[in-house]
Amino acid sequence: MAYKALVIDDDVATLEFMKFRLKDEGFNVTTAERGQQALDFVRETEFDIILTDLNLPDLNGIEMVKQSKQISPDTEIIMITGFGSMEKAIEATKAGAFHYVEKPVNFEELSLLIGKAVERKQQAKEIKELRGKLASRTSYEGIIGGSRTMQSIYEMIESVAESDANILILGESGTGKEVIANAIHYKSHRSKKPFVKVNCSALPKDLIESQLFGHTKGSFTGATSDKSGFIGQANTGSLLLDEIAEMPIELQPKLLRVLQERVYYRVGSDKPQEVDFRLICATNRSAFEAIQDGNLREDLYYRINTIEIKIPPLRERMEDVPMLAEHFLEMYAEKYKGKANKFSQHAFDQMLNYNWRGNVRELQNTIERAVLLCKTNTITELNIPKTSATTVSFAFNSLPAPVESESFDNHFSNNGGSHENKSFPVNNNLSGENLFEEVGKLIVDNLSEPTEGVEQKDVFDSLETGVVLAALKRTNGNKQAAANLLGLYRPRLYGMIKRHNLEERI
Repeated sequence: MAYKALVIDDDVATLEFMKFRLKDEGFNVTTAERGQQALDFVRETEFDIILTDLNLPDLNGIEMVKQSKQISPDTEIIMITGFGSMEKAIEATKAGAFHYVEKPVNFEELSLLIGKAVERKQQAKEIKELRGKLASRTSYEGIIGGSRTMQSIYEMIESVAESDANILILGESGTGKEVIANAIHYKSHRSKKPFVKVNCSALPKDLIESQLFGHTKGSFTGATSDKSGFIGQANTGSLLLDEIAEMPIELQPKLLRVLQERVYYRVGSDKPQEVDFRLICATNRSAFEAIQDGNLREDLYYRINTIEIKIPPLRERMEDVPMLAEHFLEMYAEKYKGKANKFSQHAFDQMLNYNWRGNVRELQNTIERAVLLCKTNTITELNIPKTSATTVSFAFNSLPAPVESESFDNHFSNNGGSHENKSFPVNNNLSGENLFEEVGKLIVDNLSEPTEGVEQKDVFDSLETGVVLAALKRTNGNKQAAANLLGLYRPRLYGMIKRHNLEERI
């Protein structure tokens, strides 16, 4: 598909020249002699690139850039300026222009700039599509979760899976590190090749070297035949070293050599074995604590930690708990041919008031036990320890208090910023994405610049709180209607209420 270009200049000869050259480069070209005419074109068509003169008869070139960016934020603009207009050109880039060129125009140089501008627009479009695609997911390659932290992990996996970069996955026991590793391997170009998984803490200390690197026949008592070892088995594929911090410290230099030279030696052999694999490591320990304790070499840590993925504990993404629970319910109901196919409100309340120290693994075991013990089609009670926390009620018998602009004001002042306008005026004629963009701009424009040494508050937490409360007010406390209004999976709404401690405000 040909790219679309808009050229704006009041000189007809310049327009014709640009049109001729750009068509020769494969562009569909639209021309305009006046700024307002060009803006009409921008409203009708999404252009990939706009070339505009600084001096137009009816519109200042800087204003042309600003208005074009408001109408079509993703379209890149190159400003063409006359000699001595450097200050204006810089002002244009601050207003949103991609770059500027001076007259007389060297088309070869301009062509290179146009190529870079179009490439950036395409990249921005692909990233936007990817984020939209991932943001709507409640599952991804076998991983369950729709929370913001999980969306970030999905995005990270999508970005790095195709590379051969070494990955280090951090997370408490039971958070699903192996599931993340699976997603990375099966999204990569090695997906059809072997995926070898090794739990370093489960291997006998005296056999781990031969298990990992292999051995030759007769190299030690019991070595009755040659063995390739896990590294050899992973050749052309991926190797997962789980609990990497439990690998014997004396063995770690040999692993480091393999990663550096892609050559290893079997126990009892001096013949080098070439190997090609993608390394994924995981640990539930703090890597730096392991280094300080002498259990992990620092040079190995930096070698295996090209990309780090940190999985949050379940208690930090409570909105995912009901979603995971329903996934496990469906899985075990089918496995055990049980009648149980839904949870009561009380069961959901129990889930959201429990700490889940065992994370996803503990939740999975709890749901499996509940399915096995349930005598009806509804699980009304989960066999989990009671906590000191007050039972959460999602009955919504009272309406939430309105979200006032002062709450936003407090957020900004707490961040160290200040502003006089507390009304946050929004154009009531806007709707959909334009409304969200305007509200988002108002919020961001009122944030203070980050101060070194001062932790900046999470704007999205404050915004999410306000949106959830406002939705419940609009729907008169009807949680299903509020979830529908926000485009959420209903249990995810429960999780948001729990995560933001909104129980007493609804």
